[in-house]
Amino acid sequence: MATTVRRAVLTLPAAATGPENPLPALRPLDEMHVIDDRDRDGLPRDMARQLGHAPLATVLPVRTLDGYGRERTPTDLDAIVIENDRLRATVLPGLGGRIHSLVHKPTGRDLVYANPVLQPADFALNGAWFSGGIEWNIGATGHTTLSCAPVHAAVVPAPDGGEMVRLWEWERLRDLPFQVDLWLPGDSDFLHVGVRIRNPHEHPAPVYWWSNIAVPEDEGTRVLAPADEAWHFGYERTLNRVPMPETGGVDRTYPLRSDYPADYFYEVPDGARRWIASLDGEGHGLVQTSTELLRGRKLFLWGSGPGGRRWQEWLTEPGTPGYAEIQAGLARTQLEHVPLEPGGEFSWLESYGPLSADPATVHGDDWAAARAETEQRLAAVLPRADVDAAYEAWRRCADTEPGEILATGSGWGALEVRRAGHKLPGTPFAETTLGEQQAPWLELLEQGAFPEPDAATPPGPSLVSPHWRDMLETASADPLTEYHLGIAQWHADDRAQAVRSWERGLAVARSRWPLLRCLAVAAQEGGQADRAADHYTEAFDDLCAQRSDDGEAWTAATAALGREAIEALLTAGRTAQARTVWAGLFPEIRDRGRFRLLEARLLLAEGDREAARALFDRGFEVADLREGAEILEEVWEQLTDEPLPDRYNYRMRPRT
Repeated sequence: MATTVRRAVLTLPAAATGPENPLPALRPLDEMHVIDDRDRDGLPRDMARQLGHAPLATVLPVRTLDGYGRERTPTDLDAIVIENDRLRATVLPGLGGRIHSLVHKPTGRDLVYANPVLQPADFALNGAWFSGGIEWNIGATGHTTLSCAPVHAAVVPAPDGGEMVRLWEWERLRDLPFQVDLWLPGDSDFLHVGVRIRNPHEHPAPVYWWSNIAVPEDEGTRVLAPADEAWHFGYERTLNRVPMPETGGVDRTYPLRSDYPADYFYEVPDGARRWIASLDGEGHGLVQTSTELLRGRKLFLWGSGPGGRRWQEWLTEPGTPGYAEIQAGLARTQLEHVPLEPGGEFSWLESYGPLSADPATVHGDDWAAARAETEQRLAAVLPRADVDAAYEAWRRCADTEPGEILATGSGWGALEVRRAGHKLPGTPFAETTLGEQQAPWLELLEQGAFPEPDAATPPGPSLVSPHWRDMLETASADPLTEYHLGIAQWHADDRAQAVRSWERGLAVARSRWPLLRCLAVAAQEGGQADRAADHYTEAFDDLCAQRSDDGEAWTAATAALGREAIEALLTAGRTAQARTVWAGLFPEIRDRGRFRLLEARLLLAEGDREAARALFDRGFEVADLREGAEILEEVWEQLTDEPLPDRYNYRMRPRT
C-alpha cells in the first residue's frame, strides 16, 4: 500500500493536565541534571564549555503545569496515523507531537513502549510530563515544556511523491522555531524524521535537542551503541567516564541489572555511525540511527530497586511491563547546550525501525562482537549511505509550505512573527492562531499599552525577552505593566530593578496579591524569611478578598499561592499564621495529596506527631511529586524510625 496519512482518535484512560499555575515561575529550576562547577575539571574541553553555556535560571515565560491529579477517565485524544504496509505510527499533536506507538505490522510488535494510560507526572521543565513513545525534547536540559502542549501539524508533500506529516512550534524558552517532519516511504520498514531548528535572531542562541524513545524492558533487554565508554550521570549529580558495558561489576547495558535510576551517555567515536538499539532476549527490537550532526546517544534506566520500580508503577497502571529509554541528542550529554549562530540552523535526519540480530552474539560476553553484529544487521537493512541520501532528499522539501492543516498549536509563534516579521518558509505561524493569551501583548505591540486589566481573573502570562522588556519599559507605568516589567527584569537577572518595578506597581494597585507574591519570592531568594512571610500573608489575604468564585482560575491561584505561603510561613516559624492560610483553602484543595503532605508538615510544626502519622497511615498520593524529590522520606523520618513504606518510596539514588 502507498503511505497514508489520516486523522484518528485514540482513547486512553487519562488524568487531565489541569489549568496552568498562574504564578510566574520566578524560582530557580529544581532540575536534577546539573553538576557542580568543580566537577567539570578533567572533562573534554568542548563538553566543559557547553556544560556552562547559557543554563536556564527559570522556565519563564512558560507557566508551570501542576494542577493534575491521579483520577483517570476514558479520554478521546486527537491523533494522526501515518501508515504503509510495514509500519504504523500514531502521533499525538495535542501532546507535543509525541509518537505514541510505532507498530511493525508484519510481526504485530510495537517497537516502542506505548503507555496504556496518560498520567501526568512532574518530570518536565514546567511540570506535567507523561511516559512512553517517542518525544522531541527542545529548549534546555530536561523534558520539554511542550510535553503536554499542542503543536501545529499539517500534511506536506514527501520527497518520494507521497505525503508526510510536519509538526512545528515556537519554542519559548529560547525563542526558536523548529519543525519535525515524519516521512514514511511507501515500501519502507523505517520512519524517517527530519528535524530543523532555526535561529531567526541577530544574536546566537543556545540549543538543546534530545529525541527520547521509550522501549519495552524485561530481563533480556540489552541496549547497544557503538562505544566502549560512557559518561555516567546518577542522581548523586556527578558525571564520570566509565567503561562499557561493565562498570562496578555490573553489565549496565542490561537496564534491569542496575539498582538505581541512571543515565549512560555513550562516548561514540568521531566518524562512527550514529545509532542505538534496544534488543530483547531473542535479538529483536528497535534501532534508531541518524545523520552525523545528532552525535549523542544515551541509555536511561530505572533500575530494579524499589524506588525505580515505584516510579514506573506511578507513571502507568498496575501490571504494565516496564520500560527504559534510548535517546539521541546534539551533544555528548544532556547537560550541554550548543550555540547556534544568528540566522543559522541545525538540521538532521533520524530513522526508526525494527532490527533483528543473532541473539547468541548480541547477548554474548564479547561486547565488541555484539556491537559489530548489531551494526552489520543495521547496515544490511538500512545502509548509512541511504540515511544520508534520505536527508538530502528531505532537506529539499523542508521549506515546502504545508497543505491540509491537521492540528493547531499555540499563538506565540504568530505573535513573534507579527512583531519581528520573521520569514520562516515551511513553518507558517498564522495570525488566526493568535488567542486570548496573546491579545494583551498584541495590544502592547500595536498601541504601546496594555488593555485595562480584568480584576475578576488572575493576570495572564508574561513575556520576558529583551524586545518585550523594552516595550514594557516605555509603556504607561500602570500596575499591570509594572508587574510584567518586573518579571522580565527578574528573568534578565536585574533583580533590584524588578523589585523596584513591583513596589511601584504595588503603591497604586487595586489587586495587590500578584505583586506581593513576586516581592515575597524576591525576599526569599535574598534570604529574608520574615519579610517573605509578611508578603505572603498579605498576598493570601488579598487574594481571598479578590477572588470572585471557586472556578478553575481562582482555584488554581488559591492552591498555588496557598502552598507557597504555608511553606514560607513554616520556614519562618510562624505556625499559627500557616494554619490560618490552611483554613483559607477550599476543601477540594486541602484534600489533594500535595496538601495532605503539607498538612503533615504543619501538624509536625504544631507538635502533633500522632495526627501527622495518621495522615500517612490513611494514605495519600502527591500527584505532582517532583522527579528526584525526597520530601516524603524526609517527613516520614521526622515521624518514626520505622522503614519507609513502599508506597512512599521514590528514592532515585543510594543513601550516602
